[in-house]
Amino acid sequence: MNKSSLRRALSATAIAGGTAALMMAGLAGASAHVSINPDKTTANSYALLTFGVPHGCDTSGTTKLTINLPEELTDATPTVNPNWTVEKVTQTLPEPKKLADGTSITKRTSQIVYTAKAPLDPHLRDALVLSVKLPDAAGKTLYFPTLQNCEQGQTNWAEIPKDGQDPHSLKAPAPSVAVTGADAAAAGGHMAASISTEQAASVTDDGSQARSWAGLIAGVAGLGLGGAAFFRSRSAKASVSK
Repeated sequence: MNKSSLRRALSATAIAGGTAALMMAGLAGASAHVSINPDKTTANSYALLTFGVPHGCDTSGTTKLTINLPEELTDATPTVNPNWTVEKVTQTLPEPKKLADGTSITKRTSQIVYTAKAPLDPHLRDALVLSVKLPDAAGKTLYFPTLQNCEQGQTNWAEIPKDGQDPHSLKAPAPSVAVTGADAAAAGGHMAASISTEQAASVTDDGSQARSWAGLIAGVAGLGLGGAAFFRSRSAKASVSK
């Protein structure tokens, strides 16, 4: 094998290895905090928001999740989860709020509280789903500050990025949904479906996480075997030419 071919082979292996490392970091990051996977983001539409409940506070199991609704929402309908009891907390508004249909309300649902019937094992994940009507506010990001209580300790996922701040730099970011316009939603439909599939995988149980890691490891292993086959092929050709 000449030096040029060797450099190309090693470069391809290094690039693939770096990509694999980034994918591993992404999988770890996706499972590290409370996140939202919306089935829709279009303004003025009904959406199902799936909250992924990650590992507990260090090694302590999760006992309660308190989801604060943004002021733009007046209500949310929680989906029953057999592992949790659920409660809607009502807030009295300082003054009546007029809705888009012309009616007025004096109260709104401010919090959804899920309480675990048994502490959620810190090595497992769960998913809690809310049905909401998104506001007619394309381009706006809705934040859902969420308090995660554990058998020992708690984590308050309530940090909201300031203007120009990278959300990924936050240690405990609040789950969020970016409301889109109808045109943007239609144009990005296929991409959103792809992202939703990836996010849904990140909020499943340890079995799905294990399958994700196994697939990634298998891909890296396949890369190694492919590299070995390449070297053997080059060596065989060199022998024949002699």
